[in-house]
Amino acid sequence: MTTERIRVMRVIARMNVGGPALQASVLMRGLDPARFDQRLYTGAVEPGEADYLELCATDVSARRVPALGRSVRPLDDLRAVTALATEMRRFRPHIVHTHTAKAGLLGRAASTLARVPARVHTYHGHLLHGYFSPARTRLVVATERISAGVCDRLVAVGARVRDELVEAGVGRPDQYVVVPPGTSLGPLPDRTAARLALGVPGDAPVVAYVGRLTRIKRPDRLVDVARRLRLLVPDVRFVFCGGGDAVAEVNAATEEFDGSLRLVGWRADVETVYAAADLVLLASDNEGMPVSLIEAGLAGLPVVATRVGSVDEVVRDGVTGLLTRPDPGEMAREAARLLFNAPLRQEMGLRARMWTEQCFGPERLVSDMAGIYTSIAVERRWWPAQEREEAR
Repeated sequence: MTTERIRVMRVIARMNVGGPALQASVLMRGLDPARFDQRLYTGAVEPGEADYLELCATDVSARRVPALGRSVRPLDDLRAVTALATEMRRFRPHIVHTHTAKAGLLGRAASTLARVPARVHTYHGHLLHGYFSPARTRLVVATERISAGVCDRLVAVGARVRDELVEAGVGRPDQYVVVPPGTSLGPLPDRTAARLALGVPGDAPVVAYVGRLTRIKRPDRLVDVARRLRLLVPDVRFVFCGGGDAVAEVNAATEEFDGSLRLVGWRADVETVYAAADLVLLASDNEGMPVSLIEAGLAGLPVVATRVGSVDEVVRDGVTGLLTRPDPGEMAREAARLLFNAPLRQEMGLRARMWTEQCFGPERLVSDMAGIYTSIAVERRWWPAQEREEAR
């Protein structure tokens, strides 16, 4: 039997709506409190971002670190490291588990100062391309290599993400564990009611995008796809659900669509968007494993997405959706093919639901992470070896 709960300090730069915040919340809710004593530390969301804790996870308790956040500010970053190290000395965690790049850097630095025994970091994606200039990317990679060296485990959301990090020299292969996201979706409302709520016609084909509207997600490409798709399917309607620093650009672009493209912001009832849609688009340049595509599958929707990151580990090309090059014309043609072929679209949607329910449920995520923590506890002799067998 376990003689002591393992104390886990979870650190994430900000709980903005997105995959990292969702995954952190699933773990905070799901890990057995009789075995794990968890605390979540986070900074403030950026202006224009939605706070996941306020929108979707009011039941999850978090401790705020004012200096922690997305932006790089040397003095604030130093304050954040100091504040986190102070909290670590008070809480005395066995394991510090960091999420997102900046929290990973600052949290692991603080855990070194506070002499925390074990460290885990999750790569929900990576910053190896598409974010920074070549010189800054080299600096990011060098920093990640150093930070990876102090970790007991490195968690990657997909095999492709892991392989690209290892190829860049970030961590050793034996440090990595692949743990895909796990989530659930609430009951879908009636299709007619969902479309009425979103202000789209009940009989028109509807294409949705759910996610951040920021440069790496290529909202400009999404708009271009929509523009080309309208030429192929004149009565198509688009619903973009999300927010970010490119909202103003997308909002300006909606004027040319004469009301056929609606930007609905972040919604706590994202099920409404999926219930109203016939398919989901993703046009990113870089991804980890997008939770929005898992949610689309749970809603029984096929997707058309760029083949980047670990997208092809959640979308089975030709089976649950269609993967393309980052080419707006190709994406529009594939989307039109699905919209014109209802039997194919419905068959892919059914297969998508079966696939995602089997592989990407929250219980699996919680079980996988409990196994990682347990293996560290056994290796460090905090728990007896039999705990590893019980965790299985």
